[in-house]
Amino acid sequence: MTSVVGSSIAVRESSGRPFGRCLGRFPCLDDRATRSALCLKLILVLLHVIFGGALFILDTELRRRTREHPWHTAIYLVLYLATLVQYFFTSYSSPGYVIDVMMAGSGTHATSANLSSFDQRQITTRNKNPSPSTQINSSVWLRQVMDLYPPGFSSRTWTCSYCHIIQPPRSKHCHDCDKCVLQFDHHCAWLGTCIGKKNHCRFWWYIFEETILCIWTGALYIDLLVSKAMKVWWKDLIAIILIVILVFCLIFLVLLLLFHSYLALTNQTTHEIMRRRRILYLRGFPSKVHPFSKGIYRNLIEFCCSCDDKQTLEAVPPVEDLEARAQPYTCIDIISCRCC
Repeated sequence: MTSVVGSSIAVRESSGRPFGRCLGRFPCLDDRATRSALCLKLILVLLHVIFGGALFILDTELRRRTREHPWHTAIYLVLYLATLVQYFFTSYSSPGYVIDVMMAGSGTHATSANLSSFDQRQITTRNKNPSPSTQINSSVWLRQVMDLYPPGFSSRTWTCSYCHIIQPPRSKHCHDCDKCVLQFDHHCAWLGTCIGKKNHCRFWWYIFEETILCIWTGALYIDLLVSKAMKVWWKDLIAIILIVILVFCLIFLVLLLLFHSYLALTNQTTHEIMRRRRILYLRGFPSKVHPFSKGIYRNLIEFCCSCDDKQTLEAVPPVEDLEARAQPYTCIDIISCRCC
């Protein structure tokens, strides 16, 4: 019996050796989340290669037009490459983490910066001689963040139960990234990162480029079907299948682009729209008012310039200002462009 068990274990170890050797050469692949993110990136790149490569393989007329007028195909390939570059640029960009703002404000190491007043008491119990700089940095961050919230709340209300840091308004802990993200929108599985304050604009540009590329590719496939060039039936079948997939992708991309354009114009996030009733500082506000909106013009300026290194924390506006903003528009408001 023991020999059978030993042989089965040996077989398992021998079968897992190639994968184990691969993990040994690439330590970054030890994490399951990292492997899944890399697989999703590989799948997306393969989809682009399949749709673009099949187009040039099936359409002989397109290859002829490329030799005669290469500029048209060159523009398409530039958009194709720009979309992939924008994808990886957004994927490996930082969404803006709370800990980075704390480090930038205090100028200290992360181990002393990511301590709130609540976590400071826990460390004091473990260490009888806490660092004075740690206490000072914690108290400075506490005063800075608590001034952004309406009065009447304690620091425990806004302390993250995972990071043990005091979260500024509009921030949220991401369980996939295991960090608190500034102006958290959502965690994108296809990108493998969070969408937050610093990369929301880059995410919008990626969706925009992907939408234009999808429309252009679909138009080329439709042109392939309606052309009178001599074709075989299996080419038409492959083109029809790819067009159907492109239509579904295009519908999703257009809806996503319109939704995030609306978020940019109104200075909102997906998390705030979906979880507004669960966010404490948004419960008493009028439902038809966008609390953090500063007008369409200023919203777009902040949205487009949100990738700057200097991260500004937004304060929760007073209820009185939002109630005044909830008043119906008058002719004078329309003339003065109150919404802008």
